[in-house]
Amino acid sequence: MMTEGPVIVKPEEIEAESFRMIDAEVGPHQFDEQQWPVVRRIIHTTADFSFTEATEFSFAAVPRGIDVLRGGVKILCDTNMVLSGINKTRLAKLGGSAFCYVADADVAAAAKEQGVTRSIMALRKGVAEGCTLFLIGNAPTALFELMRLAEAGEVDPALVVGVPVGFVGAAESKEALYRSELPYICCRGRKGGSAIAAAILNALMLQAEA
Repeated sequence: MMTEGPVIVKPEEIEAESFRMIDAEVGPHQFDEQQWPVVRRIIHTTADFSFTEATEFSFAAVPRGIDVLRGGVKILCDTNMVLSGINKTRLAKLGGSAFCYVADADVAAAAKEQGVTRSIMALRKGVAEGCTLFLIGNAPTALFELMRLAEAGEVDPALVVGVPVGFVGAAESKEALYRSELPYICCRGRKGGSAIAAAILNALMLQAEA
């Protein structure tokens, strides 16, 4: 007996059908027409509908993100996994660039010397290099450091995507971001990760291209 193959095999049709299924399962929701494509992309990436409850946007976060992307922006990723998930072709067309410094030798040396995480030092390097859009999918210490630098007036983030995953400091860092005055997109609680951070940016870029 032969196993039947998939009914749909074209990638764009698979994605369209996936989105149709997500829309049908979620039904009416609290998100506006710019926020929903972001949340839907998160669900599409994770197959986890709990993100309809966990995802939060500061006022005008999506329009702000779209505007800065259209202007060409320097983006800091907290891990190379986040960086690898970004659609580089689309970002280049928008005039933007993305970086991750966590594996740099100077970052590792400075972190060891100062007794802090490489994520903290990589975040500081990103700020020094002029990054203004931040994708944090793994490192709560980076998110806490970004908020500290912003409070000190050392950086003025255009948008913070704060979705670190894990148990130690992850939920707490996102709650601090949620209570802050920074422009943010975050997923409250323990869930998050590289794929979600990249998915959020990719969803914003699709809108920026429109």
